[in-house]
Amino acid sequence: MDPAPTSLAPQLAAFPNAIELPVQWGDMDAFRHVNNVVYFRWFESGRVAHLQKLRGGRLRLDEPGPVLGRIDCRYRFPVTHPDTVVVATRFLSASGDRATLHHAVYSQRHQRLVAEGDALLVWVDLTTGQKAPIPPEMLAAMQRELTAAG
Repeated sequence: MDPAPTSLAPQLAAFPNAIELPVQWGDMDAFRHVNNVVYFRWFESGRVAHLQKLRGGRLRLDEPGPVLGRIDCRYRFPVTHPDTVVVATRFLSASGDRATLHHAVYSQRHQRLVAEGDALLVWVDLTTGQKAPIPPEMLAAMQRELTAAG
């Protein structure tokens, strides 16, 4: 896991990947809290970082890759500027041509969970747009993560 604030360490222990992102002034809307679409960008940043970590720091464009099939978000607490969020991710399942990834966003300022959601990723052949199996190396890395999580 990447470095994270010590006080959030117990909450982050179940996540093999976590990144920190600053809350930007422009992330807030007229209601003076972070706009709902920003949470999905945070999820995306965490998801991409997690997938890159599984592939040794890069994603390959010459093999099947993930596209978002479904995503949801449960908002738990409003976030405002200034703050830094920690986006933590872990796989819930992976097999065949799909995987489910859980995202959890924590506020460093408030030291609590502020949002969470799941994403269904479907692998496709990037040249044909057709479903394709998760590449063996990637699937093996996901399954190792799932086994380690118990």
